Amino acid sequence: MVKNSKRKTSDDSGAIVSDNDSHIGSNSANTKTTAPALRSVNEEVETADNLQCEDPYEDIYEEEDDDISYEDVYESSGDEDDEYMEAMNEGDTSAAAAVAAGTTKEPKLPPPINANDGELQPAQIKTWNPFMGNTTGEELEMDETAYKMHHALTPEWPSLTLDIVPDAHLGENRTRFPHTVTMVVGTQADKRSKNKLSVLRMSDLCRIPGSGREKTEKELDDEMLGDAWKHEDDDSDSSSSDEEDEEEELDPVLENYSFSHSGGGINRIRVCPHNSSVVGVWGENGEVSLYDIGGAIDLLDRSSLSSNARKNDGSLAIKKEVRKMRKDPFFVYSGHSTEGYAIDWSSVTPGRLATADCDGNIHIWNATHPVTPNDIVAKYGNKSQSSPWSNSSFQVEPMYAAHGDNLDHPSVEDLQWSPTEATVLASAECGGYVRIYDIRCPGKAMISNKIHSGGADVNVISWNKLVGNLLATGGDDGSFSVFDLRNFQTADASIPPKPLARFHSHRTPITSLEWHPTDESMIAVSDDNGTYVYDLSIEEDDPENKMNEEEAAVEGVIPPQLLFVHSGSEMTKEVHWHPQIPSCIATTSLSGFSVFIPSNL
Repeated sequence: MVKNSKRKTSDDSGAIVSDNDSHIGSNSANTKTTAPALRSVNEEVETADNLQCEDPYEDIYEEEDDDISYEDVYESSGDEDDEYMEAMNEGDTSAAAAVAAGTTKEPKLPPPINANDGELQPAQIKTWNPFMGNTTGEELEMDETAYKMHHALTPEWPSLTLDIVPDAHLGENRTRFPHTVTMVVGTQADKRSKNKLSVLRMSDLCRIPGSGREKTEKELDDEMLGDAWKHEDDDSDSSSSDEEDEEEELDPVLENYSFSHSGGGINRIRVCPHNSSVVGVWGENGEVSLYDIGGAIDLLDRSSLSSNARKNDGSLAIKKEVRKMRKDPFFVYSGHSTEGYAIDWSSVTPGRLATADCDGNIHIWNATHPVTPNDIVAKYGNKSQSSPWSNSSFQVEPMYAAHGDNLDHPSVEDLQWSPTEATVLASAECGGYVRIYDIRCPGKAMISNKIHSGGADVNVISWNKLVGNLLATGGDDGSFSVFDLRNFQTADASIPPKPLARFHSHRTPITSLEWHPTDESMIAVSDDNGTYVYDLSIEEDDPENKMNEEEAAVEGVIPPQLLFVHSGSEMTKEVHWHPQIPSCIATTSLSGFSVFIPSNL
């Protein structure tokens, strides 16, 4: 009898199994093998001598495909090898793979990953340059935060010129809203008979809501530190100042009275500073006319007073004496050889006027009777229904003719009386000339300089009323300059005088400029693209990086002295400061009139 034996073997899958041989002579093919997990409970129990550590599960392997496609590994160039194509046609993938393995084609690379994939590309930010004009063709939108007050008016006919009529009843230095502004304007109609001189009164001009108050310390902190910084004790109800709360929001009111002008289109208008009832008008027919608008002013005053009375106590009218209305000019002068644009009243001598035409002739006017209202009352009495003005009220004398050094372009474009000297005036002329005259020496200029070496016309000039030695000029080449008249005369007449400042940023001709009436360093300038306010007292923050003359001469460079830009008007022609409302500016353009106060002035 033979003792049973045990052995451990591996099946085809590598699993270890146990065989129990009952008889030596038994056939191994008849031996039955069962996995431990499938054995019944009656089978032999595992002991120390009979360990059952076999894995009951058969390992499963996936066979890898050794046939690698040529297209999967190599980028097709469209001209595969003939051997590869022949092997593929015959279905011999192994041969095709062998051919692929011997090629020199570059393997496929994954497409590059875009770092900004899935994110919107940031829009390109372009800085808008006011001197370049609206090159995009898009309509400009007004930023209301840039203005304390802004009102615009589109008339029936455009106007080349306007002037401010000072108010005799509302006082000086008016800062409280609403404001009242009175102007005289002249039309450029399609027919000569339609032209007129109009007196416009715009009243109840309110501030832009929210522009009147100063920012609180908390708001300044929020502005500097960003939106993440907020005060817990912010009180939105206290955002308005007491003064703004007291102001009533009103609709603006426009009143006007017109005078016919038979001389055609009106080139230039100027109000007499000593008597705002007298207005000088340059016509395109070569005539200079003087109008008495006192009756129209009285009618507008009575209307305004009545309106205020109705608001305050409900009364229906205010009794105010109205001067006799004169619809035609009381004085017409036809002594000029052609039309002109230059006209200016003296602020030193009452009733003194200078006019100049496009042939280079300058004529001086002097009143023959009192001009100021008080002097008129003192001489003629308080006769409201009568007027002292007549066709004999002025005496005109031709004083200067075209100069020999500028006979080809003799036109005088602008005139300015000295704010301190009764007999001194300056002229801006074509050809780049600026001349200083003293009417005590007829026939010749005291100083004559060609300030533009290239010969660009000098379109406008303005004499500083607070600093009598400063004269500003604006040229047809887009430059404007400031000269010190104490150094205006040069030893060599061929060398132009050196200005205190010169700006070349404007790309279109300078059409108007005027010094601020109460700030000696501030000036308003206009060109075809807009109106600009400069403060000449501002200097570069970094003197080392200060622009040199060549850099400053580049068109379009924004100088640090530029404080404010008013755009949106089409072909601005004239700009004026209001003498009684601080920092209030009035402009006229092809698209209409604008009255505004910048927020930073």
